[in-house]
Amino acid sequence: MGDRDIVLVSAPNVAGERFMKMLKHKRIPFAAIVNNASEYERIMALGAERVIVVNTTKEDSWMIPEVPVGKVYLFEKSLTLCCRYAQICRSWTSKPIYVVTGSHNPRHVYKGLGVNYVIHSNARDYAFLITDDLIVKS
Repeated sequence: MGDRDIVLVSAPNVAGERFMKMLKHKRIPFAAIVNNASEYERIMALGAERVIVVNTTKEDSWMIPEVPVGKVYLFEKSLTLCCRYAQICRSWTSKPIYVVTGSHNPRHVYKGLGVNYVIHSNARDYAFLITDDLIVKS
C-alpha cells in the first residue's frame, strides 16, 4: 500500500465490526463506508474516525473520497448492497477488494464487479486479513 492509503471497510455485521476494532487496535488507518444515517451513527459509535457516506442509488454521486483508498474489505450482509459497494469501490482503488461472506452466493457475481478475493467463512476472528503491508511502520 502507499504510505498514506487507508483501508476501506464495510462493516454491516459483527464480523465487520470486529475487523474494524482490530484495525483500530493495530493503529491501521481506515475508513468505513455506509449508505444511510443509522449506519453512520452505528459506525461512529464503534469509534471509526472516518466514515464515507454514499448514496448507492445515484451513480453520479459516487465521488472519489478525499482520502486515498487502498485495500477494501466488504463484509457481506446483503448481496445487493455488497455488490453495489464493490462497484463503487472498484472505481476508487486499483488495490485488492475482498468480500467476506458467510453465504453461498456464487463468487463469479463478485468477480464480475472487480472483486479480487471472495472469502467464504463464518469465522469469528479475521486477524488473518491483516497483512504486513497494512501495518504502518513508525
